[in-house]
Amino acid sequence: MTDTIALRATGLYKVFGKHPESAVHRLRDGATREELAGGVTAAVIDASFEVHRGEIFVVMGLSGSGKSTLIRTLNGLQPATAGTVEIGADSITGATPKRLREIRRKRMSMVFQHFALLPHRTVLDNVAYGLEIQGMPRAQREDRARQVTQVVGLGGWEDKHPSELSGGMQQRVGLARALAADTEVLLMDEAFSALDPLIRREMQEQLLELQATLGKTIIFITHDLNEAMFLGDRIAVMRDGRIVQIGTPEEILTDPANEYVEQFVQDVDRTRVLTAESVMRKPRAVVHPTAGPHGALKTMRDEQMSGVYVVKRDRTLIGWVSDRDALDLVRKGQKDLASIVRADHGAVASDTALSELFIPALESSLPLGVMDDKGRLVGVVPRVTLLATLGGEPDAAAQASPDADPLPTHVVDRALEAAVDSGALTIEEVN
Repeated sequence: MTDTIALRATGLYKVFGKHPESAVHRLRDGATREELAGGVTAAVIDASFEVHRGEIFVVMGLSGSGKSTLIRTLNGLQPATAGTVEIGADSITGATPKRLREIRRKRMSMVFQHFALLPHRTVLDNVAYGLEIQGMPRAQREDRARQVTQVVGLGGWEDKHPSELSGGMQQRVGLARALAADTEVLLMDEAFSALDPLIRREMQEQLLELQATLGKTIIFITHDLNEAMFLGDRIAVMRDGRIVQIGTPEEILTDPANEYVEQFVQDVDRTRVLTAESVMRKPRAVVHPTAGPHGALKTMRDEQMSGVYVVKRDRTLIGWVSDRDALDLVRKGQKDLASIVRADHGAVASDTALSELFIPALESSLPLGVMDDKGRLVGVVPRVTLLATLGGEPDAAAQASPDADPLPTHVVDRALEAAVDSGALTIEEVN
């Protein structure tokens, strides 16, 4: 296993019932899940994937798809019927019970849906429990537990018992307990599903904040597609025990592997998944400072634009110039653009979510500029492209350009509805 791979599953099967090995042979020969003999259930079928170090790998699917069985097979709570699971140099499959306990204590921890806290222990003792099992001295484990309790926002609650905490706070304790163990891999099985929607979103955001700091390897199970899209660096979609597609949120959304995935993602809030980089076009209305007003006006005429972006030779964005200002310089006989370059270009970072592009796009006199992390202009997002994408018309989005024909009314209406639903625009701004 390479240094970049934290966990690898190869040809993994989990079958419940009589003669599970025979069922695996039948599945490998092409039998479907439904064709197995009565009383035999194939929960996981030929699952193969790799999880990279430091990524959040989300496994999602509807109830009964096999995702929760899969995660329990990964840590050996349910032994695999066939196939292998490796974490680093350790093999989960075939390990003795003693070796499995050692691996779970040191290399893999888990956060459960229903918290699994010890009711008679305080917050601090719950967080320190895994360290106690590892044999860490009391003073050392309590110090570590206090540090992690602060990290998850529970400072001051160390002496409380679980019954005194809200659901969201209890789940923070469960997360802190897993983080305190400082294992390589963190398994989270529907960890936020039991929480109220607002608390659930808060926990999702905190997990991403923690991940940015700690860089853990996380395998996250969920049935909620929007949660998967929000959290996952990559997503594995399961159906009837099989993984039917693995990809980034954008790949899953824009290039579904089959009709099932396509139907699954059709109601996803695209504004939270797609970014400026996803929909940007190559910038054409661009000049260098040495172009002068005549050069700027020629580019505007060629591109049928009322302004151009001004960039350095390395494409670092300086600002923009309007047609009126350039024409005024020509009339005055001046040849230097510097005096009319406006710095209020309003360009956005390439990883900006579509939900955050509406206001800048409406306020921009040019197609909205997109910059990379070095401040270079790498693309533009014309308003027509933004509307086409949000209206669910990928073909229209692909063909859209700054001077394209107006989009169909139904596409614009759907896009504006999506903008209001996502909170990117208000009714007043639409009207």
